[in-house]
Order: sequence, then C-alpha cells, then structure tokens
Amino acid sequence: MYHFSYFKEHDQQTILKFMDENPFAFLTGSTLAGGQVATQIPVLIEEREGELYLQGHLMKNTDHHKAFIENPNALVVFTGPHCYVSASWYINPHIGSTWNYMSVHVQGSLNFMTDESLVAFMRKLTLKFEGGNKESLTFYDNLSDTFLKHMLPAIAGFEIKVDKLENVFKLSQNRDEQSYKNIISKLEALGGNSALIASELKDRQAALFPDGAAWDASKFDS
Repeated sequence: MYHFSYFKEHDQQTILKFMDENPFAFLTGSTLAGGQVATQIPVLIEEREGELYLQGHLMKNTDHHKAFIENPNALVVFTGPHCYVSASWYINPHIGSTWNYMSVHVQGSLNFMTDESLVAFMRKLTLKFEGGNKESLTFYDNLSDTFLKHMLPAIAGFEIKVDKLENVFKLSQNRDEQSYKNIISKLEALGGNSALIASELKDRQAALFPDGAAWDASKFDS
C-alpha cells in the first residue's frame, strides 16, 4: 500500500462511508502452513464502544473457512471505482502515466459467531440490502423454515475486530491545478468508472486548490 500523506484520506467518517458504499470486499488469509486463501463477500460495519467491527458470513468447509479455523488473522480490502490517467493530460506530459483509485485495508482477528449471533447478523444483512423493506420476501424473517433449516447449517458467521485500518485515496492530488482540471474533463468524457473518479476529484478540488493559494510542487513526488 502507498504511504504518501497526500494520497491518504484523513476523515474517519469519509472512510467509513466509502466502506459502507462498497461492501463487497475481499477477505484474505492463510493457513498455518502459509497457503493463501481469498473470497469476496458482502461485509457490514458496526461501531461499538469506540471500536470498529466487520461482520460477514462464509460457506462452511471451503478452503477459506478451514484456513480461518486454523489461523484467524485476516485482511479485508474494500475497493471502489478506478481508472487510468494519461500523462498526456498533464501540463508536463514527460512523466509516467498512472492509475487513480480508492482502497481501504483492514486487519484484525476473525472470530466465528454463535448460532444466535448468526441469525441476528442475517437479519441485519438481508434488511440492509433489501433497502430496509421488512415486507420483502427475502428479508430473513420472511424466509421459510424449510429453507433456513437447510441453509443455516451450511454457513458460518464471523466478526473481525479492526486492529489496523489503512487507506489510499489516490486522486491526482500531486498534480497542478490546470492538469487537475484537464484530468477531470478527460475522465468525464470517458464515462463509467472514469466519470465516477472525476466526480471524486471535483468534490475535492476546492480544498486542494483554495482561491489565491499558490500550488507548491515541492510537497509532492512526481
């Protein structure tokens, strides 16, 4: 992970909002023998008494489930939109092109839930992704007993207490104002993920380039 201060988001609520809006995260770990495992799953964030926790569920008897039984150390990666940024859009194009992206890395120890905690979690999970609609046929409380008796024994709920949280919000903060404006224009024209990154750049533009403030290139690596 990049460790340049100008590519870091320092507002905790902005980071949590990003995680909440991009919940389909990569959960990675390893066996005690060093075998790597990974899966991509929806994850919920919970704050309790000033501590952060991640909650999710795994299919039992998979490689990642077995690995976390052996070794609870976990890394969870949240990612958002990303895009290529051509150096040809810069005032000085004679430097390398790059990639803009946003990513949050969370490390902690994974603990499996009790059966009761799993049920409570599944209520929260289904309600969140059904938009808070308790009348939805796929909200947990509306699922049939037959279905639940078949499915619940096949999954394991887990919780990770967040021990370390790092981020990179690499959004052309090290470019001069005219180059920054050029990047926004080019990315908007491309659409898709590029336009989403352009929107992030526009949201940060006023803070990055206050009226009348001179841009100081010495604060940044090229």
